[in-house]
Amino acid sequence: MRADVAIGVVTYNSADHVGALLDSIPAACAGLTPCTLVVDNGSTDGTVALVERRGDCTLVRAANRGFAAGINLAAAGTDAPYLLIANPDVVLRPGSVTALVEAAVATGAGIVVPLLETSDGQVQPSLRRDPTLLRNLGLASTGHPALSEHVAGPADYERRHPVDWATGAVMLVSRTCLDEVGPWDESFFLYSEETDFCVRARERGHLTVFEPAARAMHVGGGSGRSNRTHAMQALNQVRFFSRRHGPVPSWLYYAATVGRIALRGLRGERAAWPILGMILRPGRRPAELGLAGTLLPR
Repeated sequence: MRADVAIGVVTYNSADHVGALLDSIPAACAGLTPCTLVVDNGSTDGTVALVERRGDCTLVRAANRGFAAGINLAAAGTDAPYLLIANPDVVLRPGSVTALVEAAVATGAGIVVPLLETSDGQVQPSLRRDPTLLRNLGLASTGHPALSEHVAGPADYERRHPVDWATGAVMLVSRTCLDEVGPWDESFFLYSEETDFCVRARERGHLTVFEPAARAMHVGGGSGRSNRTHAMQALNQVRFFSRRHGPVPSWLYYAATVGRIALRGLRGERAAWPILGMILRPGRRPAELGLAGTLLPR
C-alpha cells in the first residue's frame, strides 16, 4: 500500500531522543498511512541499534554528509505525495501530521510547518523573515520587523498564514514541491539549508504556510551545540546572503556578522571569540563547509 505521507528523520548520535519521536508518529498520523525512513549520518552512540530493533521504520545508513544530504536520501526513498521532515529531538502531538496535510491540501502550499513548543509547553518562535542587511545588525530587541529576522508577535502564532521561511525542525513538503524545486543544497552541510529551500520554493510558486493546529514539542540540541556549530551557522548565513546579492551588500553583511559577534565578546561572552576566529580565518573554518579558500563565504 502506498503511503500517504513519508516521515524522514536524519539522525546523528540521537539515541537519547529519536525513540520518543518514532513512538509519537502513529497518533500524529491519525487517518493517514505513514512510512518512516531514518537516515543515520554515522552515529556512534547506539542510535543505529535502537532503530534496528524497531519494526516500524526503515533505516538508511549513510556517511555524515550533512543534514541536507540526509533529507535528499529520505526524499529519494519514497514516492509518497508528502514528506514530513522531522528532527530526531521532536515529539509530534496527536493529529499534527494530519493537520499539516490538511493545511497543504486546503492552501495548495508546497511547505507547511507546525507550531513548535518547548518541553514545558511554551511557544517556540520558529517563524522567520528573509535575511537582510538591516536584520543582521543585532537590533532584533527593538521589535521592529525591518530589524528582526525572527517573527515574535504572539498573534503570528495563533493563525494560519504564509511566512518567508521557518526553522526546519518539522516541515511538511509536497512531492510536487520537491520535484520542482530540486534537491536540498548539500553545500550548507548544517544550518541555512531550510532557508535556501523555502526561498527557492517560493521563487517557483510554492508558499511556506504556518499551521497552528499542528503542534510538536521540540527539545532542541539533540545533536549538541558547540563553538564550531555556532560558527557554521553564522558562516552559512553569510553564504546564503552572498549567493543572492552583489559584492558590496555581501561584504557589508559579512562585516555586520563580524561586528555582531565581536560585540557579544566585548559584553563578556567568552565563547564569541573562538567563533569569531573561525569566521575571520578561513583556515580555521569547519572543513565540511568547503570555505577555507575564501574570506567571504559563498
